[in-house]
Amino acid sequence: MIRGHAQASRWPFLRPRRALHFAMPKPYEAMMPRYLPAHRELVYASGVAEIAGGVALMHPRTRAWAGWWLIATLVAVFPANLNMALNPDRYAQHVPGGERALIARLPLQAALIAWVHAAAKRA
Repeated sequence: MIRGHAQASRWPFLRPRRALHFAMPKPYEAMMPRYLPAHRELVYASGVAEIAGGVALMHPRTRAWAGWWLIATLVAVFPANLNMALNPDRYAQHVPGGERALIARLPLQAALIAWVHAAAKRA
């Protein structure tokens, strides 16, 4: 298993917040673009994907697979972040930092993808 800072560097995908996809799905559903069907099911699927990827990132045998899995998950949830940034009138009041935070989430996705890629390459 992984020790020290390497294990801590994988913590963002294991944080308890991931469980909120199941305990409190409505805020996540509200983020989704209206054109996507089955909002609740997609919220649950993204929660499962993030948790499974985070756990798989912890073990050297599954780390490479988990990296690609999590990168795909980050790409898949990007439309929700874009939707929020394009509709600040609907979301800014619910996000700390308001409209600026909604816009900042977009390049943050690219930074998270780079982080996951780097974490997945560590042996």
